[in-house]
Amino acid sequence: MTTRLHLAVDGPADAPVLLLGSSLGTSCAMWEPQVPALAERFRVIRYDHLGHGRSAVPAGPYTLDLLGRELLRTLDALDLPWVHYAGLSLGGMVGMWLAAHAPDRVRRLALLCTSASLGPPEQWRERAATVRAAGLPAIADAVVARWFTPAFAATRPDVVAGYRAMLTATSPAGYAGCCEAIAAMDLRGDLGRVGAPTLVVAGADDPATPVEHARQIAGRIPGARLAVVGAAAHLANVEQPERVCRLLREHFDEEPGDG
Repeated sequence: MTTRLHLAVDGPADAPVLLLGSSLGTSCAMWEPQVPALAERFRVIRYDHLGHGRSAVPAGPYTLDLLGRELLRTLDALDLPWVHYAGLSLGGMVGMWLAAHAPDRVRRLALLCTSASLGPPEQWRERAATVRAAGLPAIADAVVARWFTPAFAATRPDVVAGYRAMLTATSPAGYAGCCEAIAAMDLRGDLGRVGAPTLVVAGADDPATPVEHARQIAGRIPGARLAVVGAAAHLANVEQPERVCRLLREHFDEEPGDG
């Protein structure tokens, strides 16, 4: 198997595969709060986006098409004809692309704290330029402040510090490239082609991708269901791990006759 994406694999080898895509500025470790419970029922494969974690950092420019096609190549390398897919933030954007452009590869889909179009583009290009010039520490405090509610940050500073360290360990070139991919992204016209049963999850207090973005996604994907998680900002899976895990398990559990 040859892949440019770093993978972490948990769970029974013969179980249905659940692929997890993480957010901009995190590694696959972002999903650790959910892995123990999900791995009881699924073969859980977490991956680092290009330019993130331990994955390759190719030269830019990055596009969502590049990120999605890299994931398809990885599925081919793993000989996986289909997967369940859950993605948060950038991971959700890649999930929407995958389910719209390769619908036969996604059986069930969950989109968390994400957006189909997250403008203005200039904001993302400016952030990319800042990171290239001054590194991730230049934006880290502002970014992490949007990841968690003030109440959580006050009571769990250890968790917040860990995720800040994850952010600042990201490749500046990789982070900037993915910012530029988000700047150019508009998936709204693709969502009507998504045929996989879809759960859309929003954090009630998410300033990065507010609930209205989730409503728009759910309104454009046929039959999609929306769930809003209270007392959660952008990294809702970290702030409300049990609630998010329960939503994912309920959504991805195979129904009788599904396979």
